[in-house]
Amino acid sequence: MKLISWNVNGLCAITKKDFLTQFKELDADFFCLQDIKLQKNQMDLEFDGYYSYWNYAEKDGHSGTVIFTKHEPLDVTYGINIDEYNTNGRVITLEYKDYIVVTCYTPTSQLELDRLDYRMKWEVDFQAHIQSLDLSKPVILCGDLNVAHKDIDLTDPENHRTSAGFSDKERAQFTRFLDSGFIDTFRYFYPDQKETYSWWKDLYDTRNGKTGWRIDYFLVSKRLIDRLVDSKLHTDYAGSDHCPIELQVAL
Repeated sequence: MKLISWNVNGLCAITKKDFLTQFKELDADFFCLQDIKLQKNQMDLEFDGYYSYWNYAEKDGHSGTVIFTKHEPLDVTYGINIDEYNTNGRVITLEYKDYIVVTCYTPTSQLELDRLDYRMKWEVDFQAHIQSLDLSKPVILCGDLNVAHKDIDLTDPENHRTSAGFSDKERAQFTRFLDSGFIDTFRYFYPDQKETYSWWKDLYDTRNGKTGWRIDYFLVSKRLIDRLVDSKLHTDYAGSDHCPIELQVAL
């Protein structure tokens, strides 16, 4: 089974590029998109053979997520059962007989770490939510989690110690989450691979110069470790400031 996750930085914008062709090329069982920046009824996008589940932000032009899947779920939920987090369409959960798929667009702590306290509260609450799901079935979590975990996951780490997405608190909380029973699938397969990123700052055209961050992930429950086949980043796919990432798992 193949899953794709992609922060598209605006679904309307990316569909004016090569997204529809890329969608068909990737041919995933699950296609999880973040930061779609859409309101309900603003765009009618469907794909033959796929069910679709949308979570829109209340504020126009912000956040939002969607999952296109070939597999009809037993249950679908939106958000994490805490009202203060559920206005930006950040989370979709699909439950199946033997596993759960979650896509997430994690809020940033913003410039100068102005929203770090909010971000850390989100991390604690969201991770507790995922851990509670994991008690019933193994979880596949994907999305833009807005953190570069290790020095290897971004260019020039020494100059980003106080940057959003690389602060000590954010990275330590990510470590705690992995230690609670989850696997960073890309690092499981490629523990030492350098200069492999999922996000670049368009302003400086840094993708060609390999100056970027790896902030998009597939994390899975450790009891799926024997089912993992591969995890990769499609850095050659343009259209967004992020690239799609892929997980192959035998389920």
